[in-house]
Amino acid sequence: MRYLPLSDADRSQMLARIGVKNVNELFAGVPKDKLLTSPVNLPSHKSEREVEGMFRKISAKNMAASSVPFFLGAGAYKHHVPATVDHLIQRSEFLTSYTPYQPEIAQGTLQYLFEFQTQVATLTGMDVANASMYDGSTATGEAVLMAHRVTKRNKAILAGGLHPQYADVVRTLSKLASDEVVSMAADVSGDADILSQIDDQTSCVVVQTPDFFGNLHDFKAIADKAHEKGALVIAVFTEAVSLGLLKAPGEMGADIVVGEGQSIGNALNFGGPYVGLFATRQQYVRQMPGRLCGLTVDSEGRRGFVLTLSTREQHIRREKATSNICTNSGLCALAFSIHMSLLGGTGLTRLAKVNHANALKLSRELQEIKGVSVLNKTFFNEFTVRLSQKAADVVEQLAKRGILAGVPVSRLLPNAGLDDLMLVASTEVNTDEDRVALVTALKEVL
Repeated sequence: MRYLPLSDADRSQMLARIGVKNVNELFAGVPKDKLLTSPVNLPSHKSEREVEGMFRKISAKNMAASSVPFFLGAGAYKHHVPATVDHLIQRSEFLTSYTPYQPEIAQGTLQYLFEFQTQVATLTGMDVANASMYDGSTATGEAVLMAHRVTKRNKAILAGGLHPQYADVVRTLSKLASDEVVSMAADVSGDADILSQIDDQTSCVVVQTPDFFGNLHDFKAIADKAHEKGALVIAVFTEAVSLGLLKAPGEMGADIVVGEGQSIGNALNFGGPYVGLFATRQQYVRQMPGRLCGLTVDSEGRRGFVLTLSTREQHIRREKATSNICTNSGLCALAFSIHMSLLGGTGLTRLAKVNHANALKLSRELQEIKGVSVLNKTFFNEFTVRLSQKAADVVEQLAKRGILAGVPVSRLLPNAGLDDLMLVASTEVNTDEDRVALVTALKEVL
């Protein structure tokens, strides 16, 4: 039985009410080359059982990360997530009080968000963190908008090591707001001169460490120059585990720190949902997007948790909202917080050291292969290699051998002339056998 909730008369009435002639006018803002010219090539209808069968066949084509040697990164990393995490986030107490629209009623939800904020602020070396964002890329976009509000300027400088998809989100938001974006060229070596780009019109400088190519940066000099010119520094990370070993961004002078928290508590999940981390200095807290949970006492002196700030459009008038984010990634934030609590500070540091050690082993073994060059001077658990063939072709050949070897840089930077570069990540889940398999197969392919 087909589901047809509206008649033609219903549709005509709705279109007339909003003042358009037909449905196509609703998509006038979409570029013509993005619109489909014919219906999607799918069956018009199938039974539930038939649909399940079709999708099983489709899903069987996937090569699951846990089934083969896996060295992909580029913003999404495979880490071991303890079974405890998945068990606890599925408890009904958490699942049924997911969104605190009457916040003080959901004391458990507010408490874990408060703990999450504390963990994120501690990891990043900042004063205050919010109750999460959608993911790292949208957190970066929101950070740029926040910097514009704080500085009353609208020019953002994006470092050449910023993840391309994060940069795309910033450019999209900036275009809609008519803000200026200076995107520096892809910086494989991590040596680009950012200081010369900062001027009196600069609102913020967006830097990433470890950057897209795996390079580590101490951006203290950048922060000093930015602050001298009245600009803010936005520090970005895509690998949260690195915060267990590297200097905190707050210690290097960052004003806003944003990044992806997927690495802690959250599996790859074919690309989501993930959890964006967002932290800042105390003086900028009222310009921070999203929610902020706080600790207080009630009229009888008992500890309680409250929604201290909620600067999004669902809670206050649209024109006064700092963000139109519609939810925080509550369940993913809970998974992050549980995993972080299980690790503790010592455990996170040990995990980070294992990641770095595994990456070092792999880089040394790859460096010995004819036709492979490791380009990084420094890195955490991900680095860039130059191959004697196109990286995309090599990745495909290795996939046919049952090895997910890395991410071709050309996949995310298709027009940068970097077709021979591949990003390789090695975390705590990679074994000696995995490394041997990759090295052996790569020798054969090259």
